[in-house]
Amino acid sequence: MSDSFTINDIYNLFRASQTEADRRLAELAEDGKRRAAELDRLLAQLAEDSKRRTEELAVELAEDRKRRAVEAEKRLAKVEAIVANTNKAVSSLTSRWGQFLENFVEPAAVSLFQERGILVTQTLRRMKTKRAGLAMEIDILAMNGDVAVAVEVKSHLSKSDVDYFLEKLARFKEAFPRFADVTLNGAIAGIDIDEGIDSYAYRRGLFVIRQSGEVVEIANDKNFQPKVW
Repeated sequence: MSDSFTINDIYNLFRASQTEADRRLAELAEDGKRRAAELDRLLAQLAEDSKRRTEELAVELAEDRKRRAVEAEKRLAKVEAIVANTNKAVSSLTSRWGQFLENFVEPAAVSLFQERGILVTQTLRRMKTKRAGLAMEIDILAMNGDVAVAVEVKSHLSKSDVDYFLEKLARFKEAFPRFADVTLNGAIAGIDIDEGIDSYAYRRGLFVIRQSGEVVEIANDKNFQPKVW
């Protein structure tokens, strides 16, 4: 006699399969929670690693900037030292050239100006005053009792040198009261003279003394009339 399934058997089978499905779903859900937790842990670890690495990089960058800043300061200090030494050397060289030119001009000054009808008989060198507000130095002063010629000596002569000397001449008698009654002329001497500056000094009433071979000469023509201060 063959077995037959009743409705109750079918129901029991359905219940069994449903229970198995619920169990399987529960296992899947639990596995999903575990995987999600693992993923959260991995993400948290990744975030922590990223934060730590970012902080390390920030420290490394700060140290690198500090190191570069120190190196830059050292290089700048070296450059400033080189510039200072160069300026000192140039200043020293310029001073020596100026002294050399003074040594060249002073012995000739009396005869040069006498040839132009200015009867000076002696020279003073590096005449200085330190009056308040009127500190001044005149490189060479060719003079006698009632006439004088103040001479400014420059190794390189520029327009600013001429203008500055003209300002000194305008204040000369105030700075040196003992020469208040002299007839004062001005002269400017240079080895290297910027283009057109000799003409500029000429127009401002100054004698221009320049090197000519192994001697110095007055460049102004015979018709030149010096300004009197």
